[in-house]
Amino acid sequence: MRIVHIDREPLHTLAYLDAAPGGGSQTRELLLLRARVDQLPAQLDALLVTSDLQGRGALAEADGALRLLGEVLAEEYVALADLDLAPDPAFTGVVLAGDLFAAPGADRLGATGDVRDVWRAFAARFRWVSGVAGNHDLFGKPAEQARFVREPGIHLLDGRQVELDDLRVAGVGGICGRSGKPNRRPPDEFVAAIRRLLPARPHLLVLHEGPEGGPRQRGNPDVRDAVDGRGTLVVCGHCHWHDPLVELPGGTQVLNVDARAVLLERADA
Repeated sequence: MRIVHIDREPLHTLAYLDAAPGGGSQTRELLLLRARVDQLPAQLDALLVTSDLQGRGALAEADGALRLLGEVLAEEYVALADLDLAPDPAFTGVVLAGDLFAAPGADRLGATGDVRDVWRAFAARFRWVSGVAGNHDLFGKPAEQARFVREPGIHLLDGRQVELDDLRVAGVGGICGRSGKPNRRPPDEFVAAIRRLLPARPHLLVLHEGPEGGPRQRGNPDVRDAVDGRGTLVVCGHCHWHDPLVELPGGTQVLNVDARAVLLERADA
């Protein structure tokens, strides 16, 4: 699967509250971009890909209460589809690249917490949801997480691959770092987990901490060495890139969806 075009103008913008660097909250806009890919399985009309939704917004079905931004995006997408502005969610898969939590008042940077409600919001509305955990994502106590990953339509990945509608999706969650904090592992183990997935030739490789791209596209150079030239589309977040797409020297494309959402549709749609 290769991306052949990304629209410069967003399909939709969604206002939300985000933690401000000096304290309190600020209003930002989540951009929903439309992109075209050379192929998708026949069972799918689109893929909705996003990460680092670390904000809060008003959820209509909760009477305007502030909820996690991912929950609001799921609801907003359905409204767009009802207006024929986006593909039917029943034939749209969702790919999450991690970090979906924000403090209840969207007023504290780097908050860590439970993101199961975001995954469930997508699973309830879309064909399926797959992806990885970020370093700020929790899924309840171990027994609760074990039950969660068995819920219908949910495919949380960490060192494994699933096949969904003939689409091979692999993923490694978290970031490089010392143990003791959520979703961290030593750099050599992190890269080794990625390398173990690549021989199976996934169509999509979902990472939270992704590869280094260009000069202003921060990432992990060891991950770049591992994935380049392997013929898979890499989706990642964690570090924000102004330009969301890069093609590495070996031909591998990397799509950065930190604090944005990208809708992948067939080029001939």
